[in-house]
Amino acid sequence: MKFNLNFNDIPDNYLFAEVADRVAAYTKAHPDKKVLKLGIGDVTLPLAKEVIKALHAAVDEMGSAATFKGYGPYEGYEFLRSAIKDYYAETGVELALNEIFVSDGAKSDLGNILDIFSQDNTVLVPDPVYPVYVDTNAMAGRKVLFASATEQNNFLPMPDYSVKADIIYICSPNNPTGAAYSKAQLKEWVDYANKSGAVILYDAAYESFIEEKSAVKSIFSIDGARTCAIEFCSFSKTAGFTGTRCGYTVIPRELEKDGMNANRTWLRRQSTKFNGVPYIVQRGAAAVFTPQGRKETEQNIAYYKNNAKLISDCMDELGIWYTGGKNSPYIWLKCPNGMKSWEFFDYLLNEAQVVGTPGAGFGANGEGYFRLTAFGSSEVTKEAVSRIKNLLKK
Repeated sequence: MKFNLNFNDIPDNYLFAEVADRVAAYTKAHPDKKVLKLGIGDVTLPLAKEVIKALHAAVDEMGSAATFKGYGPYEGYEFLRSAIKDYYAETGVELALNEIFVSDGAKSDLGNILDIFSQDNTVLVPDPVYPVYVDTNAMAGRKVLFASATEQNNFLPMPDYSVKADIIYICSPNNPTGAAYSKAQLKEWVDYANKSGAVILYDAAYESFIEEKSAVKSIFSIDGARTCAIEFCSFSKTAGFTGTRCGYTVIPRELEKDGMNANRTWLRRQSTKFNGVPYIVQRGAAAVFTPQGRKETEQNIAYYKNNAKLISDCMDELGIWYTGGKNSPYIWLKCPNGMKSWEFFDYLLNEAQVVGTPGAGFGANGEGYFRLTAFGSSEVTKEAVSRIKNLLKK
């Protein structure tokens, strides 16, 4: 037996596990203190009533021999894929049903998609960025390069033609920075990928938070993307499915190289390693796209957007530089008084009992920055903002 030694090249603790450990230690030492959490990007509102109704109906179906479902299609049930197809069509993006693959979440597919690519591919990842991109490639032993995202470029790095990469990760709106690419900026990335023969793995998990017309909901609204991009999306943030688990990946049929087709290869991978998302969950996901489901989930998103505005307004009042807040549930702020990320984490926890996420955990360029999320309750967010103001106005 031999272990995969590449695991020695990744941090022992996942970022959010380290945050949880520090908060647990503080809570144990200060049981009288109420800690407010604006750290991990988990939702707090319940599932939409229309989704719950669909889940209950599907459970009843599973209790009858006439409507019971066993193994489903590897790529997902047609009723859900058709709903996703129609959702894309609303923004002018036409997809075929066999280009849509239902999964148990974007995080899973972002890691699993690497199965269809050679280990000797060079990977380009923004810095800072969601740790899963880096860690999953490090586990496979791939060479990882970084596109530098900084305050100077508003944390939206652009292509560098002197850099040769085979797999490019783009998250827009970005986690953790909340920054979102414009259509013109994404066109540059698409042209770069097509010219260099690379594939873009486009994480659109936060597309439902986009409100500005200049930002892009799907990379497939960009000319040329069908020959160089794969898109990942999730119901986790759109409809609160963080614990219910459902997402989808779009792989256009045109994406191919060296006689291999990405769409067919992914289906082959899924049919070998994945038995699909439960029927009950897919019925709940399909309800998200009904008129009533859309209305209810949009109300939840508006609730989180209001939280984001409360935090953004606080940063404006304090004169703290930040990105996000618009188009995103994340506010990425510059730590005050030159503090380091973990230094500010401890300061905020100890002095105000507010928890955020240290930017350094997202990459070297995240040092000196900090992420707050809008996924808490309105009451928690208001109280946390009040505590931050009182602390930093001193």
